[in-house]
Amino acid sequence: MEYVPNLKKKYHEEIIPNLTKEFGYKTVMQVPKLQKIVINQGVGQAVADKKLIEQAQEELTIIAGQKAMQTVSRKDISNFKLRKMMPIGTKVTLRRERMYEFLERLISVSLPRIRDFKGVNDKFDGRGNYSLGIQEHIIFPEIDIDKINKILGLEITFVTSSNTDEEAYALLREFGIPFKNAKKN
Repeated sequence: MEYVPNLKKKYHEEIIPNLTKEFGYKTVMQVPKLQKIVINQGVGQAVADKKLIEQAQEELTIIAGQKAMQTVSRKDISNFKLRKMMPIGTKVTLRRERMYEFLERLISVSLPRIRDFKGVNDKFDGRGNYSLGIQEHIIFPEIDIDKINKILGLEITFVTSSNTDEEAYALLREFGIPFKNAKKN
């Protein structure tokens, strides 16, 4: 039997029927779905120290379970001692099974490890996508805290196929993302 992540199973068995009932969709194809999760990490100090970017890339690879790539600057900015094509960050895009695996680890293990955690903000971008900023990447259990030189933040963007923020909110709420002011219908 083929392995199916728990959240993918939950999406097909529970979330699709719930959202269809809530929004009155005519077909299953109208139900919004999570298309990808992009994890982005800006490492501004990498301009001065090249080892930081490589370490950040390794750590993001460990967190995501997929190789992270370096992002480079697009133009010269003399005030920041930045040259065009200098590595200044890392990112990784998760899709399909890995995306569901990461989401499950994020919701059940990592978010509860944040100090004084009361839920995440519910600010969407207007097109049904949601970005979550995390100040310390050490909330992920995959990271060995003894081997960390610098605590870095990261941004996690959830890209959905929904057209409105309301539908995207309902989808992510059904997946179990703990929003601060959870609106229940």
